[in-house]
Amino acid sequence: MPRIGMNPSRGQSTDYKPAKISLVMLTYIPNDIGYFEKRFEVMRISLESYIKNTTIPHDLIVFDNHSNEKVVHYLKEMRDKGMIDYLILSNRNIGKMGALQIAFKAAPGEIIAYSDDDVFFLPGWLERHLEVLETYPKVGMVTGLYIRLHMKEGIGSVLRFAQEEEGVEMRRGNLISKDLQLHYIDNTGRTWEQYEKETEGLEDISLTYKGVSTLASAGHYQFVTRKDVILQALPGVWQNQLMGKMRELDLQIDLMGYLRLCTDPATIRLLGNVINPEMAEQINQYGFSVVSSEVESQPLTLKTKFMRLPLVKRIAYFLYNRLFKIINA
Repeated sequence: MPRIGMNPSRGQSTDYKPAKISLVMLTYIPNDIGYFEKRFEVMRISLESYIKNTTIPHDLIVFDNHSNEKVVHYLKEMRDKGMIDYLILSNRNIGKMGALQIAFKAAPGEIIAYSDDDVFFLPGWLERHLEVLETYPKVGMVTGLYIRLHMKEGIGSVLRFAQEEEGVEMRRGNLISKDLQLHYIDNTGRTWEQYEKETEGLEDISLTYKGVSTLASAGHYQFVTRKDVILQALPGVWQNQLMGKMRELDLQIDLMGYLRLCTDPATIRLLGNVINPEMAEQINQYGFSVVSSEVESQPLTLKTKFMRLPLVKRIAYFLYNRLFKIINA
């Protein structure tokens, strides 16, 4: 059949130019039960703080890894309002690493600011990240909240830099406030005893270079990086795991000789899978409307102790995963 007329776009042009910085957020909320019962509110406030507290010109890409209809509807509304520049909706969960492969390659900017959908961004967060990225040489990742557990590995390049580069001031020891450590513990479902066991023998490292203070290490849950660096670090093959392989990404950045650093003081907060009253109060002070969820603490009854036994937990997780696959088949 012959063509009828000419495409009206022929000969026209666009004044669009990609911003230097691409914000990328990965969302995934398959349902509203169990672990995900309160996750919509977490995702919503995370995305809205990402948008409101980022004042530097940017393009925002959201990759949704096959969430439920409520999430997809909300994301489409945000796109239609002009709050999201590019919305990628996957018709299946291709795993976190697969989603990053697509989203990072699609990002038009030279610099990528990535985040999971459970982070609250404080005003000025991006400016502080860029200050570190542009001051320190050969930076691979800059994260906004320090986690001592990340000091276990992947800091070889930072240590070499501190020892070999002129003008670097380094301090070692217990440098992080207990409040910040408790924030991490509360929002990752840990106990203080578990945290102490996990971080036993680890010490914090503070660096000051050209007047800019940082802490050693970074996290894959949120970071700012250069696009060419992160694409080199991503594995060249697809993974069949929905989660995982992110720790390997951290290590690859270090093996490539790039620094993994954290802003000091912190420029973000963690939200976990539920917004507790303390975090809700902080969020409301920044002008956001959020409703907290009371998290009831379980008394250590005989039943609770039994349910926390490693074997019982493994069986429960196995059954949970099987049911999850059946429900989402």
